[in-house]
Amino acid sequence: METTSETLALGTISMGLFGGLALFLTGMEQMSAALKAVAGNGMRNVLANLTRNRLMAAITGAFVTAVIQSSSVTTVLVVGFISAGIMTLAQSVGIIMGANVGTTITAQIVAFNVTQYALLLVALGFAMEFFVKQEKVRRYGAMLMGLGLIFFGMGLMSDATNPLRSYEPFIDLMQSMSNPLLGILVAAAFTALVQSSSATTGIVIVLASQGFITLEAGIALAFGANVGTCVTALLSTLGKPRTAMQAALVHVLFNLAGVLIWVAFIDQLAQYVRDLSPAHADLQGAARLAAETPRQIANAHTIFNVANTVLFIWFTGAFAAVARKLVPDKPEVAPERAQPVYLDEVYLETPAIALDRVRLELVRLGEGVQEMLADAPAALGSGSRDDLQALVEDNADTTRLYEAIVGYLAQLSQVELGSTRTRQLTELTAIANTIDNMGDTIATNMVTLGLDRIEARVEPSPATVEAFRPLREAVQEAFGKAVDAVRNEDPGAAREVVAMKPRIQSLARDVNAHLAGRLVADEPNRIAAFRIETDAVEVMQRLYYFAKRVAKSVVTAVEAEGDG
Repeated sequence: METTSETLALGTISMGLFGGLALFLTGMEQMSAALKAVAGNGMRNVLANLTRNRLMAAITGAFVTAVIQSSSVTTVLVVGFISAGIMTLAQSVGIIMGANVGTTITAQIVAFNVTQYALLLVALGFAMEFFVKQEKVRRYGAMLMGLGLIFFGMGLMSDATNPLRSYEPFIDLMQSMSNPLLGILVAAAFTALVQSSSATTGIVIVLASQGFITLEAGIALAFGANVGTCVTALLSTLGKPRTAMQAALVHVLFNLAGVLIWVAFIDQLAQYVRDLSPAHADLQGAARLAAETPRQIANAHTIFNVANTVLFIWFTGAFAAVARKLVPDKPEVAPERAQPVYLDEVYLETPAIALDRVRLELVRLGEGVQEMLADAPAALGSGSRDDLQALVEDNADTTRLYEAIVGYLAQLSQVELGSTRTRQLTELTAIANTIDNMGDTIATNMVTLGLDRIEARVEPSPATVEAFRPLREAVQEAFGKAVDAVRNEDPGAAREVVAMKPRIQSLARDVNAHLAGRLVADEPNRIAAFRIETDAVEVMQRLYYFAKRVAKSVVTAVEAEGDG
């Protein structure tokens, strides 16, 4: 009978502990997702612009991670910037170091005994998310609800473990955590399993609030959480770009070096934290441990990560060099036009950077069509069948790249985006469609006219070639500016393209007037030549309208980002 009772008690404890952990992790994920949605492009811009020196990079990494509550998201953003050439691996090291400091905010939050307010936060967040139409308010509601779930999960774990205060085997197990190596190994394994150092830290603080563990054991467990999160970082880079592996390796080297240095000074760190943190001299034994240790562990976690960043920030170049040595860069090979360079599923978890990668790929798509637009007039006017077939093959390459971009956008559309990024995604999709239509127009209409010219055995006169030149150059200029507007997210350049409409119309009228005047020329097949040449004018105007449509989409996308 006693055995059954003990089994039931252990079952209840397990349900409370793991159920509370599930709510804790759910709350962390929801709060992180809401903060990413609110912060998004702003955090991206902060990272891109404030990394000129190592100290600023570390401060930026700490700030961004503290806001979005996820060092992994910060690392994904950093990898994206490295791949795009916006920052170097050495610059990213400072951000990654700072990100470790940012994660200590979670420990500081959970160290406050606020579990009694958990359901209030859940209720308030629910009301904001489900009864308010304004999207930003709903995002903040989701964030509050996530925070409430974190505290509620902690409360459940605390209540579940309360009966273990009188369970000798568990008490002995917790006392064994005072062995630093054992504590580090246990926490590292658990963190690797649940893939959240914040969850491990939260459980450590819950155990401390019950008086189960000493400060020294809590510090060892916090060290282990730092090591375990490295395993998560490494696993997340499998099959990803080598820059992602290098950035994750920097994280591993930094965390391991920090733990190896501090493991011999756990007692000294514990004493320093005791002197620094609030004391409860009126309490004794487990009650005093429960009152003091949670805040002391949170403070030790912060001091450990801040001290490591201050110590290692002067060696960012060395960390980057070691990472490159262990994971060498692959020699650069000029990518085929048909293959995407910037798209990778790792970025789908962070829509702001994923949309930015799509923009970079759209620039490549536009550059491919630019080359076709540069080659098309000569192929149309005097090229051979092989020249015309080359345009068709070039378009096949750009079409494959277009399909890759649209497929990536389809994957991204399955992610929670919010109205602002949904508008951006819509406009980027429109840009992809327009550029692809432009390539198709060159590969069908212009190639068809070129084949008609060959069949009719007509050649444009030098005067006609010269008359076409201003219109051809203006259309190429318009599309070049449109591609630049996509590249630089520049609404000014986009508006210049739109403003070219009267000029394009005037140039088209001039060419048509010249062609009408040549109808009386004494040349063979003059009517057939007139039809081909006037159709070519119409195609050039249509190509301009594609450029204008791209420009308008750029303006809308940039405005959407500004509104967000």
